[in-house]
Order: sequence, then C-alpha cells, then structure tokens
Amino acid sequence: MATLTREAATDGQVEQITRVAQDAARKTIKDFALDKDGAQRVHAHGDELAEAVRTAIIASLNNLSVPDKFKNEEVVSTYTYPPEYTGPKPILEQVQALKTAFPQLDVTATLEFVEKVLPMLQLPAGAEGWFAIPRWQKVAATYGEAVEKVLSAIGSKRTLKNYRQGQLGPDRLRQLLRSVNMFEEIGKQQTGDILIVPVQYGLRHRGRSVRRARECFLVNEFGLGAFAVSCMALTHPERYVRYKELDTDCAGDEYAPDAVGDFSNAPFLYFDDDRLEFGTFWFDSARDIYFGSVSAFLPQ
Repeated sequence: MATLTREAATDGQVEQITRVAQDAARKTIKDFALDKDGAQRVHAHGDELAEAVRTAIIASLNNLSVPDKFKNEEVVSTYTYPPEYTGPKPILEQVQALKTAFPQLDVTATLEFVEKVLPMLQLPAGAEGWFAIPRWQKVAATYGEAVEKVLSAIGSKRTLKNYRQGQLGPDRLRQLLRSVNMFEEIGKQQTGDILIVPVQYGLRHRGRSVRRARECFLVNEFGLGAFAVSCMALTHPERYVRYKELDTDCAGDEYAPDAVGDFSNAPFLYFDDDRLEFGTFWFDSARDIYFGSVSAFLPQ
C-alpha cells in the first residue's frame, strides 16, 4: 500500500526561516521610508498588518515548499467552486443531515464536542472550514459497503450514476495508510460516531494529479477517500451542480480496476449530464483542469 511519511521541520529549520522572514520584513519596512505619522498609523492597525504578513507567508510557504516530484502531472487550472456553494454549512446542520441518513449514528458525544471543544480550536492553515464525517465503521461492516451506502443515500435525493456499483470490495478499493492513521489520530481526540474535521474541498490542489497532490500535502494534511468525500457531497449537494465547476478527486483511496493488485486508480465525484457521477481514474493523470484532490488536516 502506498504511504507518505514526512517529518516535521526541526526547531533549527523553523528558526532559520523565521530569521530570513524577519530580516526581509525589517529591510522592507526600512526601505519604504515611512514618516513618523505614517509609522504611527501603521502601528495603530497592527492586527491588520500582522494578518497581511501571515497571509503572505502562508502563500510563500505553500509555493516554495512544494517538491518537484511528479511536477509534470500538474496543469494550470482556473476552475473553482460553483456559485451555489458558499462554503461549509453550519456544523450542527451537517450532523443532523448525517443522522437523518444514518439513524444508527450516536451524535451525543459529537454534539458535546461541537459545543465545548470546537469553539476553542483554530482552523489549520490550508483548511476552508469544518466538515462532519462519520466513522465509516458506524455505517457498515466494510469500507466499500460504507461507500456504497453513502452513494445510495445521495441517490435517494438526486440522480447519481455509480460506475463502480458492486465493485467496491477490498480487492479493488482500499484506503491509504496515511489517511487511516490520520483519522485514527483525530478519533483519539473525539469520541463521537461523527468526527468534526478541518477540510479543503479541492481548490488547494486543483489541476494536480492525485499522485502529485499527495506529494504536495503538508505534514498535517492527508487525502480524503470516497467515503468522506461522498459524505460531504451528501451534506452539501450544492457543491456539485454544473459541468463547469471544480470537481473532486478522492486522494485518500486507491482503486484496482481489474482486482488484480494494480491499485493505479483513485475515485472521483463529478457532475455531468445533469447528474452526479462516481467513478475512478488513473492517479497519475492531471487529465482535466476541473479536478482537485480533497484533503483534511489534523486539528490544531
């Protein structure tokens, strides 16, 4: 099974980068030649300056820290989310939608977490918001069966074409070990049947092959598979509504189309022909400008 192992930057590396940033900031401010009144006004808006600096640093770190491996599997894409999708719904609304679809889910501990813990958590850099994702083991006995059940729940509310119906057994569909381990880590901090996870919905890795996106993941980032992404599609149907939108690769899973051990595909969710479609495609192909891998992050 393909895995990704990354070590966090050492304290020394962080200190080196911090010094570079500090020296650049000091030189830039000095060269700008502020007058005394202007400097005072900037200081009065210190919070805005700090946020602007933080945003610029995150953008630079994202750009400069990306490895070159599989760089040829990346194309320029300007596709984005459909205007109908304005971001993640309120978390309680997501939880209720999942509870309605799967009544066996016990949401008591999840609701307690949402009330008492979630307000104290900071959204990790790169994440767009919080999404409710059940433990797949609470939905079905096997991972593939859980994916089938979520797709069926979606199909009960809208037109859905599952090109892999009946072909999601363990000989074909499996989770990446990295994603399994990351979910286990989150599960240690949350005891509910539904986990609350910081996620980006594909924009961060648009135009990249699934394999390339996996190489670009941050230390605390991991791909979401067919189950998680399908749950998000269930709670956010407006995310998939038109042909010209950024659709989603499920980078947390591998798929063997011929069930002979060649796990060279990854699942995807895609809107076409006035319907939502589920299928698989080569993980090394940046085949379209309108796909992006969905990923999650360890909460901070």
